[in-house]
Order: sequence, then structure tokens, then C-alpha cells
Amino acid sequence: MKNATLKKHYIFFIQGDLPKAEAHLVQSTNAANGAANLGYSTVLVYLDKKLEAINPVNLTFPFRPRKAPEEIIKYYNLQDKLKVAPLPMPWPIDHLKNKFTNSNTIATKYYFPVHIFPQTKLVHSRNWNLIKTAIKNGIPAIYEHHHHEDKQFEPEIVKSPFFKLAVTVVDTIRESMIKNGMPSEKVITLHNGFNRSFMIRQPEKIAAWREKLLINSRSQLVVYAGALQRFKGIDVLIDVAAQMPNVQFACAGGKSTEVAHYQQLAQEKQVDNIIFLGYVLHEQLASLLQAADILAHPHCSGKAATFTSPLKLFDYLASGNPIVATEIPSLKEFKNTPAITAWCEPDNPTKFAECLKQILVTRPRKVEGYADIIEYVQQFSWENRAAKILSYVDESLHPQIIS
Repeated sequence: MKNATLKKHYIFFIQGDLPKAEAHLVQSTNAANGAANLGYSTVLVYLDKKLEAINPVNLTFPFRPRKAPEEIIKYYNLQDKLKVAPLPMPWPIDHLKNKFTNSNTIATKYYFPVHIFPQTKLVHSRNWNLIKTAIKNGIPAIYEHHHHEDKQFEPEIVKSPFFKLAVTVVDTIRESMIKNGMPSEKVITLHNGFNRSFMIRQPEKIAAWREKLLINSRSQLVVYAGALQRFKGIDVLIDVAAQMPNVQFACAGGKSTEVAHYQQLAQEKQVDNIIFLGYVLHEQLASLLQAADILAHPHCSGKAATFTSPLKLFDYLASGNPIVATEIPSLKEFKNTPAITAWCEPDNPTKFAECLKQILVTRPRKVEGYADIIEYVQQFSWENRAAKILSYVDESLHPQIIS
């Protein structure tokens, strides 16, 4: 009975160190944050490869839930209810290539069974190895899976009563998971969400962004936020900017090498009205999105368009600003909703430019955002997503509610 009372935490595990500017990390941290905001005792577990990981106290007592470091709070715009537990991974872990110095092995075979599972009510992760370890240790588990993968799911894992749910973000991935052995009744499609802080209007920061970005007498701003990769439509957006020299474009996101590449490409094409800002902290991103006249979603066609998770779409929507998007399969369900203001065919800079020009006229910028867009996005908060996921789990297995 004493052991049962110790099991209280909702554990989210990330197989990596934080903070980093990667979409799956933004998704995982915000999913955990949403559960914590509902009042559940939620702990985000990740790897700690910093020098302080060598601290004997950390090695002896690796699972010590605590307030998230300020760096991570600002990086992902988290609230203060979420606790974190960085797992120490000192050298030679992940430096010497064998299974005994592999962080994944150490986390799932040592830290979790010995230190974390005794206090765990429910596990939630993209890490399949951890899910399997949890099931084998009798810990209820929820598996997130967001990409096509040609692998068969082990029947003894997915059919176990401890395997509670698999969550994906588009139906095409759900179908492939079922094809690969996932029981259809155990996998659901559920969109990502938006951070509730993105709903707070920030007029002073909006004004600062517009003053900074609107140069050379330009008065209209188109913003893109997300990965800087060709299939995301960044090359297309540069060509769009070339056709709209009196409109300012700004792109937030990307690694330093990607930013340098696209700055060079824009320069080579003599396009001077597009700025690449690099990674923008989430606490600053909300005001940048609110500062835009239009938000661009220029995703290209191709395989990625069938499963791409529209993570940034919901942050876009929270700004209340019009969105121009390409018609790709993963956005089809939003066709007859207020989510997308204008659609155009993918891979076509001219058509995308025409859409932007039309919306700049028909949907002029509103300081407070458009009410129909803001009302529509309410259903997609991370808190609502967490509540829906837990509705599939018996209440007796829900984590402890904390005051």
C-alpha cells in the first residue's frame, strides 16, 4: 500500500537535452506543460549532458522533480506548474559508442526502473524503448508517434493492458500504425495545440517588432515561423517576396547554417525585402505573430505534406491574424473553417503572391486580431489536448492532482 501511494506523477520523457530549437521538443515540452496546467503532478524528464551532471548528488539521486530552469521556461514559454527532472549523463555517455554508454539504454534500463517508476502513475513519450520498458514494469503508458515508420509494433507490448493509448496527429499516420500492428481501438488522431500565453495581446512588443522590421517605407508585414527547409516552402517564399517588393517578409526559426544559406540565396536573387531572424524564443514569438499583417504557411507538395503536423498553425491562429496556406493533405480538414483565410496551390510562387495581395486588401490588419479566428482556435489549447488524451485512460490511473 505504501508503494502505491508513491505513484503519483505524470511523466513525460524526452530522449535529448534541452533547450534546442526542434519541433518535436517544442511539441513535447508544451504537451507536458498543458497537463501540468490542468493541475496534474507532471514531470518533464530529459537528459542532462552539462558539466554539473557529474555532481555526485545528481548521480545518487537523479530523480528530483524541481522548478524548470529559467532558460527552458523562456525558450518554450512554459508556466510554473510544470516540474522537470534532468537525468545526469556525464562523459563517456554517448561519446563511446556501445550499448553500455548509450544514454537511451541508461535512461530506460537504469534510471527509470530504479529511480522513476516507483513514483510514476503514467508515462507519456515518443521514445518506444521507454514505452516498452514501462509496459514490462507494469506502468501504464501513452505513446506519441508523429511520423511514418516502416516497423512492426510488438504484439506483446501494444496488446498489453498497460499500453493505454497511442496518439498521432494525422489520419495517414494512424492508418500506417494500424497496418503495422497497432490495435485500431488504441490509436487516436489528435492535433497539437497552442500555448495559452499566445492569446495574450502584447501591444508594446507588437509595435517594437513592426518598428524593427518595417524598413524602407514598407507598411505591411508577412511573417513565417517554423523550420527553414526547402519542403517547408522557404525557397518559394523568397520568390514570392521578389514579386512583392513593397511588402516586408520575415522568417523566424532555423539553425544558424540554414539562416546563413537562405540569407545567401535571397542575396543571390537580389531580394532585399525578406529578413531571416533565426530562432525566436517562444516568449517573443507570440508578439511577432501578432505583429504580422498576414501569416504565411507555404508548405510544398510531396510526401512530407501528407503527414506534416501543423504545429505552428495553432500558434498562428492564436494571434488572430489571417493565414495564407497551400493546399496540402494534412490541412484538408481545415478547408471549411475559419482557420485558413486563403488557400493556394503549393509550389507556385505566383499563386501564393496573388493570395497574399488579395488578403492584404480584403482582410486589413486589426490590432486586436480577428474575433472569428481567435474564437475558433480556443478548442486547440494544449490543456484541452491533455484532457482529451486522459479521457481515454481510466480515472483510477490518472496522475495526482496537486493544488
